[in-house]
Amino acid sequence: MAVRRLVQLGPRIFLDLKYHDIPNTVRGAVSAAVDMPGVVLLDVHSLGGREMMRAAAEARDSSSVPKQQRPKLLGVTILTSMDAASLRKVGISGTISTRVVQLARLTKQAGLDGVVASPEEVRAIRRACGKDFLLVIPGVRPSEETRVGRRGKQLRDDQVRVATPSEAIRAGADYLVVGRPITAAPDPEAAARAIVEEMAAALP
Repeated sequence: MAVRRLVQLGPRIFLDLKYHDIPNTVRGAVSAAVDMPGVVLLDVHSLGGREMMRAAAEARDSSSVPKQQRPKLLGVTILTSMDAASLRKVGISGTISTRVVQLARLTKQAGLDGVVASPEEVRAIRRACGKDFLLVIPGVRPSEETRVGRRGKQLRDDQVRVATPSEAIRAGADYLVVGRPITAAPDPEAAARAIVEEMAAALP
């Protein structure tokens, strides 16, 4: 299995599979995932509802893995590729921020450890859910890629709600998810190093 092979190389794993199914199916999937070595973060879709998320939390809590070694369980709120117009097309009204905060509160009530949300909602979620609620933030683009202009528009790809690493850190993010700015860079190692340096500069 790919996860087990990656763990042998040393990294910790964010198992970003975004489970979204009936409660019993998600319970089984989370139960299997919690037992994988090296997995420290695991997510389900908050739009699956409270009962589905409670089933996920129960699967985590009933694991034979020692509590301190179990992965943190997250709820994915609204994907960073979606804007207000795309939400309306799937029948979700209101502002994105309102819906994301509502889902974050529901996720916390269901017993999960935090959420995945865009950089734009970090401060609102932090106010609503507290300092110990984990915030994992995708849609992160290095400073030169988020500036207005041809290059910035090109490298946003399908992400709509984005921020720089330093903006996300200053807003209160706990973890940043960075993919294509590294994997699509001419020099991925240099790109990753630059992002880490920007993050470090933003820390208190």
